[in-house]
Amino acid sequence: MPKLDLDAVPATAGNLYPEPLRAAVRGRSVRRLGPAAGLTDFGVGHVVLAPGAATSQRHWHEGEDEFVVILEGEAVLIEEGSRVTLRAGDCAAFPKGIANGHQIVNESDAPVVLIGVGRIPGTDCHYSDVDLHFSAADRQYRHKDGAPY
Repeated sequence: MPKLDLDAVPATAGNLYPEPLRAAVRGRSVRRLGPAAGLTDFGVGHVVLAPGAATSQRHWHEGEDEFVVILEGEAVLIEEGSRVTLRAGDCAAFPKGIANGHQIVNESDAPVVLIGVGRIPGTDCHYSDVDLHFSAADRQYRHKDGAPY
């Protein structure tokens, strides 16, 4: 397998959350390594979190597992009623279908670098703390009552 040139994979800083929910992930950049490597069964992201940035809104997936490895820095994994410090070398796994939303937040003064692995989303995603739901049927963000954003 060829070595990937990380600098050749573009980093994207935007996100698809509707306003005002985008603010939590401002300062997050992602290099989508899966497509760059020709992978189609699962995604791999090289993620950099600036101080104060989060990987996402707190969420859980109905049908996609997620796995994260911290490469650099110190972050906080936030789940329902739990805050756990993650440092370089630490891993976290989020099995599909478990209704315990998670997010990783950089509360430090230095960047955090991580690798996230998961299947390309194809099922609904639920957001624990905000009025947001991702509908896989139409690939749209909606309010929890189903109304469009």
